[in-house]
Amino acid sequence: MLILACALWGLSFPLIKALDGEQMARLPEASGVFLAVWLQVARFGLAALIILPFVVRAQLTRKELTQGAWLAVWGGLGMALQAWGLGHTKASTSAFLTQAYCVFLPLVACIKTRCLPGWKTTLASLMVLIGGVILSGVRPGDLQMGKGEVATLAAAFIFTFQILTLENPRYSGNRGLAVTFTMSAFIALIFLLVSFALASAPSQLILAGASWSSFGIVLALALFCSVGAYGLMNSYQPQVPATEAGLIYTTEPIFTAGFAMFLPGILAGVMGGNYKNESMTISLLVGGSLIVVANVLMQWNRSPR
Repeated sequence: MLILACALWGLSFPLIKALDGEQMARLPEASGVFLAVWLQVARFGLAALIILPFVVRAQLTRKELTQGAWLAVWGGLGMALQAWGLGHTKASTSAFLTQAYCVFLPLVACIKTRCLPGWKTTLASLMVLIGGVILSGVRPGDLQMGKGEVATLAAAFIFTFQILTLENPRYSGNRGLAVTFTMSAFIALIFLLVSFALASAPSQLILAGASWSSFGIVLALALFCSVGAYGLMNSYQPQVPATEAGLIYTTEPIFTAGFAMFLPGILAGVMGGNYKNESMTISLLVGGSLIVVANVLMQWNRSPR
């Protein structure tokens, strides 16, 4: 289920990239920060409305409200940074850098348990890092950390706390859909206030989504990447250790790279613009294979004698 969530998340990178280009063409005066914040309001506000009929009769518990609120803080801030950074870097590069939490999580586990990670976790993390470097095409001599890359790394650090919040045993027994609704509603509310402060005029809040192309992309993000992906994550990640879940989430750039080979051309044909498909490369095959093998290694358990 977490791998399926990664597949749904993989849709978000080319979709947000296309939305960013469409909005900047319509609203050249709007800042990138405002559009990134506005996207969180529109995407998660619509996601909360989609989930509402399924939880309207369910009484939300205090634990579900608390967990949803913390997930909103970590997830909302991380996705805002990620969305802004995506406007200043390639979709595949953003997807790779977002997976830096696969390094942060074992470090946190070491601090909490005061012991080194096992050989399997160490080897799998190393394979994921190497696979991610190959997948993104980054070379040691030409890595340039621009503002988009820095923002994406900051988002990855914040996502670490989101994953740890789902592992927290005090929230055991929470319902995934109820937590997803609470998280989505809190994210929309928090960033609605921020978007008002960043907008040059209140009308920008309407104009940012005042096209069929923008609405269609936001609807897809809300349905597949928010309700679908986060619903699966909030429901099933508590059953998986945080370090292991972090490695599973590194399969996301593989799906992103796959979608980036055909989805940009489709979006450009529907919306217009100059958003080109990425192509299959040896780097994608080798890097993606290393990430897959690393996750197989983590899931491989010898039968007891």
